[in-house]
Amino acid sequence: MAQVYIPENVQEREQLQGGSSAPRQNRPPREEPRKQLGFIDLGIALVLIAAVSLIIVAASRWTAPLSPTIQIDLSPATLPVYAGYSFLRMLLAYILSLIFTFIYGHIAATNKRANTVMVPLLDILQSIPILSFLPGVVLALVGLFPHSNIGLELASVVLIFTSQAWNMTFSYYHSARTLPKDLKEFSAVARLRPWQRFFKLEVPASMIGLIWNSMMSWAGGWFFLMASEQLVLGSRSFQLPGLGSYLQTAANKGNATALVSGLVTLIALIILLDFFFWRPLVAWADRFKLEMNSEGDAPTSPVLNVLRRSALVGALNQRLFRPIGSVIAGILNRLQPLPGASSFVSVNKMEQRRFTVGGLLKIAFMVALLIGVLVGLWHMVLLLRNVSLVMWGQLVLAAGATFLRTLIALLIGLAWTIPVGVAIGLSPKWSRRLQPVVQVVASIPATALFPILLVALVGLPGGLSLAAILLMLLGTQWYMLFNIIAGAMSIPSDLKEATTIYHVTRWRRWRTLILPAIFPYLVTGMLTASGGAWNASVVSEYVTFNGKTASTFGLGSIIAASGADGNFSLLLAGTLLMATVVILINRLLWKRLYGLAERRYILG
Repeated sequence: MAQVYIPENVQEREQLQGGSSAPRQNRPPREEPRKQLGFIDLGIALVLIAAVSLIIVAASRWTAPLSPTIQIDLSPATLPVYAGYSFLRMLLAYILSLIFTFIYGHIAATNKRANTVMVPLLDILQSIPILSFLPGVVLALVGLFPHSNIGLELASVVLIFTSQAWNMTFSYYHSARTLPKDLKEFSAVARLRPWQRFFKLEVPASMIGLIWNSMMSWAGGWFFLMASEQLVLGSRSFQLPGLGSYLQTAANKGNATALVSGLVTLIALIILLDFFFWRPLVAWADRFKLEMNSEGDAPTSPVLNVLRRSALVGALNQRLFRPIGSVIAGILNRLQPLPGASSFVSVNKMEQRRFTVGGLLKIAFMVALLIGVLVGLWHMVLLLRNVSLVMWGQLVLAAGATFLRTLIALLIGLAWTIPVGVAIGLSPKWSRRLQPVVQVVASIPATALFPILLVALVGLPGGLSLAAILLMLLGTQWYMLFNIIAGAMSIPSDLKEATTIYHVTRWRRWRTLILPAIFPYLVTGMLTASGGAWNASVVSEYVTFNGKTASTFGLGSIIAASGADGNFSLLLAGTLLMATVVILINRLLWKRLYGLAERRYILG
């Protein structure tokens, strides 16, 4: 970590906080070389124009009259348009996930009273499979926008959001909870306002893990893209144009040419996204590593270098983003006074009045929330009355079968992701080489390849049960790998150099440095992988392709079948049982490991 400078007086402290107590004329303006417009700026302008055009085309599709069922054209000429539609849905879901992550994760990490409710609620949300969100989300949004496709499009975005948000939130929560003690003390000495602590301490400290978990979120979004673009509710079917629908239609019709074309298009889109977005972010986030000296072989990105040389980006930053940031900072400074600052009596009266109004609003909100919960519980009881004790017994046995498959998938994934993730994370050279490969492989929807896997594995002992374990593994091992990579990349280079200088043996290096350093990230990865495995059971234990349905005994299979048949009572019972099992695992195992990580394995 770079040397920490503690301000000695109010003037310096306010300068650190973004304030200004020194006269402006005493500060010489920082002269920056003027950049000339060139081909780089022309390329950036063309990209912006293309993005605006895609938004306009998508908006015309969103506002068109509602068309629940459409004909998916399997000709290669439609793939660019379908890819654009799917990419836009993924991007909107990611933006929504990022906003949710910062708000929810920050409150859960900094508010002890809220933490007791929000973390278990997050466990519940990540344990609910995407198909269990499907009926309520689709019916509510389609009913809200009955005359246009906006409801269907928003439903697809929300469903993709449910496959992206939870692991990002857990990653940010873990980073905010395990901040180094010296940085916490420095923020207290500098008297940073809450919003300054959020932007200058929490967000930078979480950036490396959040970026790698964002990659995993996109991979999870691609995994469930087929389910989110083809929404089936009993006899009703809603379909959206996109790569997911294209791959699903090609798999159902057994069109191998179209299936390969769709996968090639998806891989090309993932590679472009990695080169133009993720790799620049990884190179930019290297500045947030906690270390005493800079690493000689740091991650690089040609795109990031180009953006830094762009006159257009510099002008936008100087004339648009910085003024907006200054205005927002001024507003936040007025809303959040310095910690410990004295207040006038009039201000106290105003705060008391605010507290009174806020208290009334809080009571009203709690009453409305309580009424909503009671109404929901009543309808839940009415639905669960239709589930017999025999069916509950079958659900429990099915949960046991799915638990065994989940455990096997996690152990197999853990066996290879730790050595591979550490090798990639500790070597910037291998990180640059393998990051695109890992991103592509992790993002390929295993559900599109499942017919091929099923044909290859159905003759082996275990049949579909073995195929279900493999599909779970393909959908969840990346949660562990990406978090392990992030943990290895966050190890300060001075600690790595110390192990080299003192000739620490390989096993002792693993025991005293690598495993303790990646342990918090590993816990986050296994927690999200566990929840992801239970979610993946819904699509791995019950598969429909080429007009046929194949299933194996398990809780995911029962949930998927009940959703396809419109049996909402059984769907609710299976979802509640799955959520209960996942929460019990999280409370009894992962929460204790989180506490161990917070107590013993914090750098600093």
